[in-house]
Amino acid sequence: MANRKSVTFQEALEIIESLPPNQQENLINIIQHRIIEYRRELLAKSIREAREEYARGEIRKGSVDDLMKELSE
Repeated sequence: MANRKSVTFQEALEIIESLPPNQQENLINIIQHRIIEYRRELLAKSIREAREEYARGEIRKGSVDDLMKELSE
């Protein structure tokens, strides 16, 4: 990978502001889609982990009342 120079948040904003408006909009769309994909991946990972825990019998079932009783013990 090529050497990457670190930039501050302020420097990034200045770079973005130097772009034409249509490129700024494109950048916003790209970032929004990447954030959505990142959250989707986190959710999928969480679901996989929950299914694995369930398969191993590490998940308990019960009502809210059951949980409250257990917490108060």
